[in-house]
Amino acid sequence: MKARASKLKSSGHAHQDRWLVSYADFITLLFAFFVVLYASSRADERKQAQIAHSIQSAFQVLGLFPSTPAAQDHSVDPQASMPPINLVLGDDLSASPSVQQDLQHLQTQLTGALSAQIAQHVVALKLGREGLVISLRESGFYDSGSALPHRQSKPTLDRAVAIIGATPYDIRIEGHTDNVPIHTPQFASNWELSTARATELAKIFIVEYGFSPARLSAAGFAEYHPVADNDTPEGRSQNRRVDIIVLPRISVMPGQSLQR
Repeated sequence: MKARASKLKSSGHAHQDRWLVSYADFITLLFAFFVVLYASSRADERKQAQIAHSIQSAFQVLGLFPSTPAAQDHSVDPQASMPPINLVLGDDLSASPSVQQDLQHLQTQLTGALSAQIAQHVVALKLGREGLVISLRESGFYDSGSALPHRQSKPTLDRAVAIIGATPYDIRIEGHTDNVPIHTPQFASNWELSTARATELAKIFIVEYGFSPARLSAAGFAEYHPVADNDTPEGRSQNRRVDIIVLPRISVMPGQSLQR
């Protein structure tokens, strides 16, 4: 009788402690869960360091960042040797002092190369918040109502494009008109004329000068972005223009040719 009671007591004690098995399993699973989270976070940091290293290498190729021995030595841990990277391809780089210096230098080069056209008021240069604006006035580059630059303007375009093409920056081409309505068999409005001039010049940049299409964009603004008063002939003449804007932005990755 005593042996049976002892057996029952022993089995009852084992039954009461079975919760420890489930608790131990839960703690083990919880530990494994946090180990996986920690490992994932470390993997993300490595990926971020690799991305940062790749971006810095890209900008060193373009001459925007100085090369450093640590950056060139791939055996060094990128996370330990890399400075913070704030510039990303495709982003606005206008806050970068080196980009501003590049655009100022570009303006100086173009001023020298196009000094005769600037003196004749058929070309104007302006460095603004959006970038370097090269305005080609209709009087020096287009026949009235035509979307194609006339043949006499090609030497001027050649000199300008030779200088612009040496830079890595994106180019936006904008067509503008005055507020005098146009209605011809080819163009029903100033919208069509301004857009056609911008796209035709972009095509020339690609086909004749070998620019990568990834660097170019084109837009037509008709009469809605004037730079002068449309109430005078002189003002309307200034508004009839095509602007080539050198943007503080880079879209072509290193390894791709800036020009064909």
